[in-house]
Amino acid sequence: MSAPKDLNDLYAHELQDLWSANEQMSEVVPKLADAAGDQKLKDRLTKAVKGIDANTEMVKQLLADMDEQSKEHCKGMEGLVKEAKKHALEAGIDDKDVRDVAIIAQYQRMCHYGICGFGTAKAFAEALGRKEDMAKLDGATEGIYDADKNMSDLAERSVNLHAKNKANA
Repeated sequence: MSAPKDLNDLYAHELQDLWSANEQMSEVVPKLADAAGDQKLKDRLTKAVKGIDANTEMVKQLLADMDEQSKEHCKGMEGLVKEAKKHALEAGIDDKDVRDVAIIAQYQRMCHYGICGFGTAKAFAEALGRKEDMAKLDGATEGIYDADKNMSDLAERSVNLHAKNKANA
């Protein structure tokens, strides 16, 4: 990417980065779902992929509306995906409850990155007076917040408790 000239350039770059980030996340989340032991966790992660893919299509459309057709490789999500693989998929965690806790932690890290990226893009769209873009980006941000909250609820109500009970046994 060349140096941004204005807020439009920054906005386009943020969207290009989100496109890449979402595609990377969409590749690893199904693997996290496959590795999950808890059925509710599997279901939530599987459902999350549909949301991630929908957000990717929305970002691509926003870029197309700006006559932008490319993405910018997101190194931040690349690192988070590597961490998810290292700590949840390749760590050799035999205990499914402990593995589920690791999966949730890694998934939530990726969600938080998405919240930041979509929130930033929304702020740029608002400053640029792109109200339709802003509404779409706000919806995506809220959806990611909800996914993160649902995952926290699952962890606090069951997954973490199962792992804790085994640790105290």
